[in-house]
Amino acid sequence: MIILVINSGSTSLKYQLIDIEKEHILAKGICDRIGLEGSFLTHKTGEESDVTVIEPIPDHKSAVQIVLEYLSHKEHGAIDSLEEISAIGHRVVHGGEFFHNAVLVNDKVLDQISQCCPLAPLHNPPNLVGIQACMHLLPNVPNVVVVDTAFHQSMPKYAYIYGLPYHLYEKYRIRKYGFHGTSHKYVANRAASFVGVPIEELKIITCHLGGGASICAIDRGESIDTSMGFTPLEGLVMGTRCGNIDPAIVPFLMEKENLGFKEIDKLMNKQSGVLGITNLCSDFRDLEKAAYQYNESAQLALDIFCYNVKKFIGQYIAILNGIDIIVFTGGIGEHDWRVRKKSLENLDFLGITIDNEKNRNAVHKALINKELDISGGRSKVKTLVIHTDEELTIAKETAKILK
Repeated sequence: MIILVINSGSTSLKYQLIDIEKEHILAKGICDRIGLEGSFLTHKTGEESDVTVIEPIPDHKSAVQIVLEYLSHKEHGAIDSLEEISAIGHRVVHGGEFFHNAVLVNDKVLDQISQCCPLAPLHNPPNLVGIQACMHLLPNVPNVVVVDTAFHQSMPKYAYIYGLPYHLYEKYRIRKYGFHGTSHKYVANRAASFVGVPIEELKIITCHLGGGASICAIDRGESIDTSMGFTPLEGLVMGTRCGNIDPAIVPFLMEKENLGFKEIDKLMNKQSGVLGITNLCSDFRDLEKAAYQYNESAQLALDIFCYNVKKFIGQYIAILNGIDIIVFTGGIGEHDWRVRKKSLENLDFLGITIDNEKNRNAVHKALINKELDISGGRSKVKTLVIHTDEELTIAKETAKILK
C-alpha cells in the first residue's frame, strides 16, 4: 500500500510518498514560496540527488499538481502511475474538540476543519486548501486527516479548562488543546518498543524541542497534560514565541507601546523567545556558537530555555506520580547535547542521570539509529533520544483507516 502524505503550510507544501508495508520512503520534497516570486519544487527519489524545479506555483492546487507530476515522472518519478497511490494522508494542525483520531475526509470533516480556522489562522486554512486540491486532482483517491490536537483529547477536564468564566469555554471553546500530538504519540510508542514494555504500563515524558517546542505527560499511552495550550504560543520559551507570560503584560504593552492586536500578536509569536532575548537569532545552533564566544545574551537565552524544560519535566513527574522514561526529540532535542544535559542537571534525586559521553555522541549516532539510550549506568529512569517521524505516523494512521 502506497500512501502520499501532505503537509500544507501557508506558502509551502511538504510531501512524502511512503510504501507502508516496508515503511520505506519512495519520494519526498517540498513546494516552497507558493504564491510568491521565485517559487520552486525540490524533489528527491531514493538515492538520487535532489531535483530542483524553478517555476511559478501560484496556489496550492498548482503545488499538488506539480507534486503529482513528479511522483510519476518518467525520469525522476517513484511510481509508474498515480493509480498506485492508495490514499492521501494530511496533517491538520487544529481539530478543536471534533477529532480524537484520524478520520476519512467527507463534507462534515471539511466543515469541522473550517470551523477551527479561527483557532489556528496560520495553519488550518492552508491545510484545508491542500486537502481540497487533492480531492479535485485525484477524485477517486480517499483522503484522511491526522490532527495534531487529537492525541491530547484524552486530557482530563481539570487539565484543559482555564480559569476564565466558564461560559467563554461553552461559547468559544477556549481551553488547552496542545500540539505536536503526532510527534508525541510516535516517540512515546517507539520508546515503549525500545525498552520492551507495553506502553500501557509506562509513565513517559516526551520533549519535542525545536523552533516550536512542547512537552507532554503520557500516562499509559494517553496524553494527560501538555505545555502548549489554546494556541502554540503557550508553554516553553521557543525560537520566536514568548511562551508563558503574565497575561497582564499584554494590555500593559499595548497601552505603553501603542500596539494594536496584530502588532502585539506579532511581537509575542515572531519577535520574542530566544530571538527577542538575544536580538541575534532564533536558531539554537547559532546561539550555541555565540554562547561559546562568551555572548551573555545567548547564554542567558539558553539558560532560560533549559530552565523551562526542566520546570515542565518536574511538574509532569508530579502529576504522573513518577516517571519511567524521558524522551528528547525534534531538531533541538535530537541534536543539541548541551540542551539535554542542562535540562536534566541535578535531577539525580529523582533517579534521573545521563551518561555524558553517550549524550555527546548521540548526535553522530542518530544518523544511523532512530533510538538511543543516554541514561547513566545507575539511573532509575530511561532517558532516550528518538528521531521523530510524523510523516510515517500519518501514513500509518491513514492505512489503518483504509483497513
